[in-house]
Amino acid sequence: MDTTPLLLGLSSIVVLGILAQWIAWRFVLPSILLLLTFGFVAGPVTGFLDPDALLGPILFPFVSVSVAIILFEGGLTLRFSELREIGKVVRNLVTLGALVTWVGATFAGIFIFDINPEVAILLGAILVVSGPTVVMPLLRHVRPNRRVGSILKWEGIVIDPIGALLAVLVFEAIASGGILEGTVSTIEGALLTILLGTGIGLVGAGIVVLLLMRYWVPDFLHNPVTLMIVIAAFTASHMIQHESGLAAVTVMGIALANQKKVDLKHILEFKENLRVLLLSGIFILLAARLELDTVLAYIDLDLLLYLALLMIVIRPLGVVVSSIGSPLSWRERAFLSWMAPRGIVAAAVSAIFGLALTQSGVVDAEQLAPLTFLIIVGTVLIYGLTAAPVARLLGVAKPQAQGILVVGAHRWGREIARSLMDAGLRVLVVDTNMGNISAAKNAGLFASQGSVLSEWILDKIELEGIGRMVALTSNDEVNALAALHFTERFGRSEVYQLHPELGQRQSADDVPVTLRGRVLFDPDATFSFFEDLFDQGAVIETIEVVEGQSLEEFMVVNAGEVIPLFVVDPSLALTPFTARETPEPEIGQKLIYVRSSDADAVARATDYVVTDEAVDEEVS
Repeated sequence: MDTTPLLLGLSSIVVLGILAQWIAWRFVLPSILLLLTFGFVAGPVTGFLDPDALLGPILFPFVSVSVAIILFEGGLTLRFSELREIGKVVRNLVTLGALVTWVGATFAGIFIFDINPEVAILLGAILVVSGPTVVMPLLRHVRPNRRVGSILKWEGIVIDPIGALLAVLVFEAIASGGILEGTVSTIEGALLTILLGTGIGLVGAGIVVLLLMRYWVPDFLHNPVTLMIVIAAFTASHMIQHESGLAAVTVMGIALANQKKVDLKHILEFKENLRVLLLSGIFILLAARLELDTVLAYIDLDLLLYLALLMIVIRPLGVVVSSIGSPLSWRERAFLSWMAPRGIVAAAVSAIFGLALTQSGVVDAEQLAPLTFLIIVGTVLIYGLTAAPVARLLGVAKPQAQGILVVGAHRWGREIARSLMDAGLRVLVVDTNMGNISAAKNAGLFASQGSVLSEWILDKIELEGIGRMVALTSNDEVNALAALHFTERFGRSEVYQLHPELGQRQSADDVPVTLRGRVLFDPDATFSFFEDLFDQGAVIETIEVVEGQSLEEFMVVNAGEVIPLFVVDPSLALTPFTARETPEPEIGQKLIYVRSSDADAVARATDYVVTDEAVDEEVS
């Protein structure tokens, strides 16, 4: 048997998915749009990828397990503390808002598509589902403010099992002989699903906590064992009661996120990486399953009218009803009204139920899957292209985080922080020394006293608008640990630290780059170097680069006097000078540097070797 086509197909899913994610990041585009585009081109347009032929009967089980892992990872990000302000709105959105969507989508389906009312009711139930598979990537792209982002995150994760449960109950009612006839069994099924999913989810969370708390699992197996328990909980719950597995893994994730007995940060990081891979594959498969003839047949004015009602009337109505009496501003409510994309759960449920009802002879059941797929593509396309501009227009999008966290509020650390703040950046200073913090506050800086390595520091300090960290303390171990601590928050490319002192360099060079930050300035520009320099009267200065002025010329003119530190452009993007990279300031940008009269010290701490001939040439 030739397995080459199978190998090629599986490889192409991974390659296309990750490539789409990479291109989306590089050009600041919604990743979902590129994933759908790549999948559509690979599937119905070129015929290169056929998911049904490639995976056969394991396609939907694979999708189900993938969605379960994504929901669990999403549950790990849900903190009950977030609900103090938004809990009422979230509760209403997943109950009243879901009801409004169900009823509205049902009646719209009956009158616009003229389909069987039972199929329309099932379509409305399926479209209640949004889900983290689409909401989370869009939130990462749009970056709404904390309150709006938290509401959408909670709604997107919690609504998935609720919507899936609703769709299953409607399907079972139809299959049992009709909606009215199946009411009693529907209510029984709902109660069983909720109780079973909650119970198994809590048991799974308890097992994970027990295993980690008792050290019964070695560190290198924490992630695999947790993943094993997640899949086992999902499968067990799903086998007992159809679609209750999604509730089980969601409850399991939320329970683990809010317990205090074990640290799960390393597990969450692993699940985030796994989520990117699974999301990429799922959307490539989703788009590749579409049939070109079916897509063209269903794209008409009726579909556009249905989408318009769903997005412009039904969703806003659900948000209005759900946010009555809440502290949300009209701008926040407006953005919530413009963010309800449908995702992979709706696609999977519609495909399975549509096929089953068609085989049972239910009229119009064959329309369920293609309509749902096109509604998913339509909502993702429209929201994906417009969500970011709408968020900016309404003023609910956070600006690109260009601010800087300065670890170390000593004298020259405060001067560096002050120069960055004067350049227009948001700056936050942290130090364990209360005297340094008082001096920083007296200098007009935002400062917080405490250890940057403590568990509670992220809850104490406000990192809104902060996108990078520089560690300027005298202790290289603290600097390296601070860089490691904030890598998860800012990314490895945005954490910086001073080069260790001469006596520490040999051991420092043995430390992997993954366990420390990027080295600031020149390797000779250590903490003690700056201490000596500022003891001799060094100062921080800032100039704006004008036409005809290059960094090299500036260094020649100021030979032996300056050490460049940062470049800040008009959009407030900050670029530090590092041991490996020397940015070239452009016209309109600001150059922040140290000016000192100690020419020998300056010469040691700059990459520019300025010769007497160069100086003479510049003077002449």
